[in-house]
Amino acid sequence: QVQLVESGGGLVQAGGSLRLSCAASGSIFSINVMGWYRQAPGRQRELVADITSGGTTKYSDSVKGRFTISRDNVKNTVYLQMNSLKPEDTAVYYCNVQWGGSFRLSSWGQGTQVTVSS
Repeated sequence: QVQLVESGGGLVQAGGSLRLSCAASGSIFSINVMGWYRQAPGRQRELVADITSGGTTKYSDSVKGRFTISRDNVKNTVYLQMNSLKPEDTAVYYCNVQWGGSFRLSSWGQGTQVTVSS
């Protein structure tokens, strides 16, 4: 089994910062892309940012310049540093890990709530 344990969500005022963490454990191997998605009420889940095993990053336009994704390949952990938070960043944030080499497997975390008050 593969477990993705997320932490770091919470309530913050607009302009504040939060740091999310997601640690992968269990029978996971050959981790490729690690990423963060979010889903606000009534909206589809969307990509926030992801990072490849080589360190190449991708961000949604709405978070560029404010969020930073990073990873620790030894700890199998991905982080999302969120600065200058806005009320529209309020959502449940999900960690996603693509792994398994040619098996092309994908696992999701349970989600962590981020609420930004105005």
